Amino acid sequence: MQHIGLTRRQFGLLASAVAAPYDGPALTAKQLVEHLKQNLGVAWRSPTVDTFKAGDPDTPVRGIATTFMATLDVLQRAAAAERNLIITHEPTFYSHQDEIAALGSDPVFAAKRDFIAANRLVVFRFHDHLHARQPDFMFDGLAADLGWTDRRAEDQRFYKLPASTLGELARHVQGRMTPRAMRVVGNPQLTVTRVAMSPGYTSFDAVQNLLARADVLIAGEMREWEGVEYTQDAVAAGMKKALILLGHQVSEEPGMRLCAEWLKTMFPKVPVDWVTTREPFWRP
Repeated sequence: MQHIGLTRRQFGLLASAVAAPYDGPALTAKQLVEHLKQNLGVAWRSPTVDTFKAGDPDTPVRGIATTFMATLDVLQRAAAAERNLIITHEPTFYSHQDEIAALGSDPVFAAKRDFIAANRLVVFRFHDHLHARQPDFMFDGLAADLGWTDRRAEDQRFYKLPASTLGELARHVQGRMTPRAMRVVGNPQLTVTRVAMSPGYTSFDAVQNLLARADVLIAGEMREWEGVEYTQDAVAAGMKKALILLGHQVSEEPGMRLCAEWLKTMFPKVPVDWVTTREPFWRP
């Protein structure tokens, strides 16, 4: 388990977002999620990917683990810590809709499914509505880890920094986030002052919009033949633009840490931990 403390201001913002902390008897996973829905601050919508993905929703909750992705490694660590409700931001079974019919008897799928059943775990996805909340924890978490909470420009996507080179900025990001597989596009000597952020997956339309208003875009991931190629062409055309890719997991992990802190204010009697997914990549 990992925990990083919040500043007094950050914790105050999280606490103020909770309408009604639950102080009643023990809840099942289904009951706990219903209370979350009612106190989310945004209307619950349908269709959504935010549903139970595995396990019995009527299982009593002994503890909650929030995570970027419910990998088998995460599930194993959550079970060992007696956190049986796993709230995951991304899919559990390898597709956005968690469609399992095509997986059949796949041995990897079977190993994960059987571990969940054997340990009586319940997995709930919290994606669409977590992003719908304002402020979005994914932006706030990444900004906090980069030390830019007070550098926000007109909204949570843009930050005004003291002038530095792209190389210096990349080293700052590397030092604060410690990603093993960060990638940079652009001239290391480029002067940058205005940064756009896009944690998670970034579409081509978003790349166009954000780079038009910033010197450098810091994102999680994108298709290399879309936003990466676009940035390469911008550089080749003499435009002063750059791109830093952290990886999807690295960019959104801090948001799920904030989600855990927020859930503690909503369910003060339930043990809640953030279980980091751990960066999957390594460099030889």
